[in-house]
Amino acid sequence: MYDLHCHSHCSDGALAPTALVARAAERGVRVLAVSDHDSLQGLAEAGAAATQHGLTLVPAVEISCGWQKLEIHVVGLAVDPQHDGLRAGLAAQQQRRWARAEAISARLEEDGVAGVLTELKQRFPVAAPTRSHFAQLLVARGLVRDNDRAFARYLGRKGSSYVAAEWCSLAEGVGWIRAAGGVPVLAHPGRYGLSGSALDRLLDEFVAAGGQAMELSYPQLFPKEAQRLARSARARGLWASQGSDFHSPDQHWTELGKMPPQPPDVITVWQARPELFGLPSATLNKVDILNKDGNMAPDAQA
Repeated sequence: MYDLHCHSHCSDGALAPTALVARAAERGVRVLAVSDHDSLQGLAEAGAAATQHGLTLVPAVEISCGWQKLEIHVVGLAVDPQHDGLRAGLAAQQQRRWARAEAISARLEEDGVAGVLTELKQRFPVAAPTRSHFAQLLVARGLVRDNDRAFARYLGRKGSSYVAAEWCSLAEGVGWIRAAGGVPVLAHPGRYGLSGSALDRLLDEFVAAGGQAMELSYPQLFPKEAQRLARSARARGLWASQGSDFHSPDQHWTELGKMPPQPPDVITVWQARPELFGLPSATLNKVDILNKDGNMAPDAQA
């Protein structure tokens, strides 16, 4: 089983990388991508744990990108964690996250909630803080009953302490991934609230930037929507990926390895690029159709 999108406590997940890998193994996952937000911090620990449990770990990252005033997530699969360009890009993303965290903390101070940033740094030793970290602190202080209320009252777009993010462009994020030898995957395309025409524009720009795959199997994706997305992927020669987007055992709907089946007649990223997943080239079977860019040749895109 492949789970190519999940998070450890090195971003906004609940589990340490070692515990995350152990849970994945218990759930029957054999190939796992730990894809923390704008951070490679947990990969070394996850890799050591994967060796112990006999899993294949795919080094990955999830990059937050700006596109038409929306936040779009791109997972980079099988990236080189030591690539200078990728590391520099993620360092810039982390600076953006810390600047946003400082601004959120200042807004919370105005709301009478003091010392949040100091507490966040003490409680969450992460390279790339997220709004979820603030939400957990607000819950721990008893100011709201759960994370949803924290976002509704303070951190979401209509919250009193909301601060808009400034991310890298879609082209920049995809470029960092490709330069580091990875496969850029558009994460959970059905969750951005886009109309059909807007999604088409996003996909066209993603492909033009060098995007190669999109997630077609993830929690709470209904079959009809998956089929619609699969048609869009096939029309553009995009491979299919999948992932639970696991964050916490408390969120049972995003359990590791818990994903719907892939739509029919798609080529998965591990079929197209088996060498990135520790698989023999024979896995390609009908995918003997890769062009010099690593995409499917046009006559194989029907």
